[in-house]
Amino acid sequence: MQIFGVDIGGSGIKGAPVDLDKGDLADERFKVLTPHPSTPDSVADGVRQVVEHFGWTGPVGLTFPGVVTGGSTVRTAANVDKSWVDTDARALFSERLGGLPVTVVNDADAAGVAEMRFGAGKDRMGTVILLTFGTGIGSALFIDGRLVPNTELGHLELHGHDAEKRASSKAKDDGELTWEHWAHRVQKYLAHVEMLFSPELIVIGGGVSRKAQKFLPFIEGIQAEIVPAQLQNNAGIVGAAMHAAE
Repeated sequence: MQIFGVDIGGSGIKGAPVDLDKGDLADERFKVLTPHPSTPDSVADGVRQVVEHFGWTGPVGLTFPGVVTGGSTVRTAANVDKSWVDTDARALFSERLGGLPVTVVNDADAAGVAEMRFGAGKDRMGTVILLTFGTGIGSALFIDGRLVPNTELGHLELHGHDAEKRASSKAKDDGELTWEHWAHRVQKYLAHVEMLFSPELIVIGGGVSRKAQKFLPFIEGIQAEIVPAQLQNNAGIVGAAMHAAE
């Protein structure tokens, strides 16, 4: 069974058909840059470009980089235009896609669901946290395999700042930090998360998961097992499609 998944991020909008039996992309993903300003209309146009690239005419699952309640209403917009707040995202995207059936879910929650079904969290019980490091830091919290939605742990305060302002991969790039220097910031953030939630497993997702060997060896003193996401940066697309299928 195939469903189309789209992952909307602060820097890019990427999508592909997903083979839900395998938990993997059924075709090479297509990506466009997230427009600036990233208003609802401009982002919806980017989503349409991605979906039309494949000539897709079936259900579409989408992620959004913020809190989504009731499967549709955007409540926060940390890394996209603030005009997203209170937008009916499902109605907007469905209209822009010519009436196709659409679902919308928080981006990190989608990635986490995919990793728990097909990736690093498969068959893991207890408390598991997936953290996606990208333009910001997204989070997905699972208790015995069940998702606690919209946790947004990237906005925990760390040394007087939103954690993602200090430890996201964007912060690494903007500050021109070495992998070791950045890893020390990530370590402080993970220690804070561990103090609050005592997870058995922390899964590191986002684009940096492809380069885990460059920074994970520098992270010390965390009691939880720390592993890179197996689906890497495709987890959001897979999770979006899973949400649409359900």
